[in-house]
Amino acid sequence: MTEQTTIAGSRFVGGVDYKALNERSVIDFLSPLHNASTLLGGAPSSWTVREVGDGNLNLVFIVKGSNGGIVVKQALPYVRMVGESWPLPLDRAYFEHEALKIQTLAAPHLVPKLYHFDTMQAACVMELLEPHLIVRKGLIKGIRYPKLAADIAEFCALTLFRTSDLGSPASEKRERQARFSHNITLSKITEDLVFTDPYRLSDMNLWTTPQLDKIAAAFRADAPLKLAAQELKWMFLSRGEALLHGDLHTGSIMATETNTRVIDPEFAVFGPMGFDLGAFMANLLLAFFAQEGHATERDDRQSYRAWILDTLESFWTLFGQKFLALWNKGGDGDAFLPPLFADDTGEVALEAYRHMTMARLFHDAIGFTGAKMARRILGLAHVEDLESITDTDRRAKCEKRALKMARALMVGRNSFSEISEIRDIAETIAKEPVA
Repeated sequence: MTEQTTIAGSRFVGGVDYKALNERSVIDFLSPLHNASTLLGGAPSSWTVREVGDGNLNLVFIVKGSNGGIVVKQALPYVRMVGESWPLPLDRAYFEHEALKIQTLAAPHLVPKLYHFDTMQAACVMELLEPHLIVRKGLIKGIRYPKLAADIAEFCALTLFRTSDLGSPASEKRERQARFSHNITLSKITEDLVFTDPYRLSDMNLWTTPQLDKIAAAFRADAPLKLAAQELKWMFLSRGEALLHGDLHTGSIMATETNTRVIDPEFAVFGPMGFDLGAFMANLLLAFFAQEGHATERDDRQSYRAWILDTLESFWTLFGQKFLALWNKGGDGDAFLPPLFADDTGEVALEAYRHMTMARLFHDAIGFTGAKMARRILGLAHVEDLESITDTDRRAKCEKRALKMARALMVGRNSFSEISEIRDIAETIAKEPVA
């Protein structure tokens, strides 16, 4: 049994009747739900169930019937990858549900449809995305996604702008910010795993040993790097610019060649916009550096590495264009009210400020990119792009290059002005010999 958890503005999440679902009980859970029965079709006895959760936290079931399929995602009261020794509150399911509702208002074509949320069982019922593949797995296989850059740029522009003071009334933004400020435990995980643990001795840390032992020690002794990490952490703690997805990596994106959807926003919290932007770019760069480990005699992955960097450049360029277009059009926000800048002088001044803001967002995003890269190599919860390279020496070679890139981005984030510079650094590091 689990204790009931209360959240401001919500009902109880995870009551005394909570039980972890399994492939049998999920049918009993769904059968009373009219919309689920309609979507699935046929008698519940004919439904098929498969548990597919391969993440770090939750149970995920694919349920299929004669009409189609749905997904049931249930929070567990502990970290799945660790076990019951690391308890977690079930209310993260509530925050995921609330974030999906807000994202659906902002970008309905880029998130899965929500069908039902069960507060007592901390479970969401949502659209089954088929034939979509987790993008991280696609990047490992060398699959190209022509719409990935544009779709994620649009997702970020729409969700960040429309939940910020530029696109949302202050009263609405404050209410949402107060609600998501209670997502304390998952935010603390981000704070520790991204910004603190890789720079100190921690039982949570993991890395490829002994190959990365010296680099891990060097990161812990690197004062400029630790200052950069803590500055980014302070930004994450204090700058509530917009509602973040909070975990926008390539494992939280499902895609085909023509369609992209963003999933799993349980880490949602108000924070600096650059965090989501950096998370996506970090995972593209991790995939880039991992390609050498996946290369074969028949496919050296060189053209695919170039495609990944093309995607990186396109993402940032398109995000900037889309975000500025939204700002130029105007929203419902209470910041920078258009009547204040209606004359020619005001328009010029506001336009200059917009571009200055985009430059600042770029610097923020680059810093967070580096932090998210380092955390996936030296901290807990690595990425399959690298972990699937079974030859540890080969994997460590890729990781050393990625860590060199991560440090350069974190320490030098304010020195960059163009996304092409980030591409140049990645290409240069990829060609350098590794000790």
